[in-house]
Amino acid sequence: MSSRRRRSLALAAVVVFAAAVAAAAQSRENANAYAVHPLVSDSSATPAPGTDATLVNGWGLSAGPTTPWWASDNGTNSTTLYSGSGAKVALTVSVAGGPTGTVFNGSSSDFMISQSGKSGAARFLFATEAGTILGWAPTVNASAAIPGAERSSAGAVYKGLATANDRLYATDFHNGRVDVFDASFNPIAATAGAFTDTKVAKGFAPFGIQALGGNIFVTFAQQDAAKHDDVPVPGKAYVDEFTPDGQLVGRVINSGKKNAPLNAPWGLALAPAGFGSFGGDLLVGNFGNGRISAYAQRGNDWVYKGQLRAGDGKLIAIDGLWAIAFGNGAAAGPTDTLYFLAGPSGEQHGLYGSITSG
Repeated sequence: MSSRRRRSLALAAVVVFAAAVAAAAQSRENANAYAVHPLVSDSSATPAPGTDATLVNGWGLSAGPTTPWWASDNGTNSTTLYSGSGAKVALTVSVAGGPTGTVFNGSSSDFMISQSGKSGAARFLFATEAGTILGWAPTVNASAAIPGAERSSAGAVYKGLATANDRLYATDFHNGRVDVFDASFNPIAATAGAFTDTKVAKGFAPFGIQALGGNIFVTFAQQDAAKHDDVPVPGKAYVDEFTPDGQLVGRVINSGKKNAPLNAPWGLALAPAGFGSFGGDLLVGNFGNGRISAYAQRGNDWVYKGQLRAGDGKLIAIDGLWAIAFGNGAAAGPTDTLYFLAGPSGEQHGLYGSITSG
């Protein structure tokens, strides 16, 4: 074989190899390509196809197996309902005290609320910044949520709410603890060390909370001087995993270069297998900078995989990002679509939208 022939074959091999590498890189890039779809906002200040003036500082999201989304409108002391496509449901419920986290209750006997001689199981429950937990039962009061638990006298400021094993878990940001209530709204006395991580820095408190995979995941953010609101600080935050009884399973995420710095994380969701390159991963939404990070479980450890990016490769950042949750396959949208709520412009506005892969 001539030297010219060998050089031509070598050059062709290099070209083929380079093309294969480029194709693989493009494939990985396409896998981490997500699209943000604004659906409803409170005004033209935050462009979206739908408008609902009640949706101000949209915070928590919850849905039953077939229901639409129930959104906590923190800025208007309300909850509004939306379909997965963004259609508003003709029901607005008053939720006093600044609602934050919310959960659905499928039991017909747990979390009973009463008013004016009527009683019923709360179908949806809300934590509030006023230190209360309220429930909505249509047979008791169709237009307002009724108090079930009240901890304002202790100075509680509830930022998040989760439910598991007939219990409610509320993050008391002011007092730096997780309050637990039984199915009758009675507080459950905390055992020594419950929902505590001694390695969390002083001045950080439980912020967001979700029941995922049988355990309770809690985010920690820095408190302001009044211990009422968070202080967004790039690279300073934590996510821990606890058993339902409050025993620390381990640190899920410790801010650092290898973990993409957290920034006041609040939203938590487990992605289904079909959610692009981050299918099956733990997604963490950061209120501080609006970015969503993904972590894969490897044995007892969680490994940082990246952050959601748009098709052009730019990081997705949703101003004032709060809740993230996947649809229910019914009125709350497809199970492989990630829905979110946000309080843009310093929590002065509201946005409900979705994120799809590919």
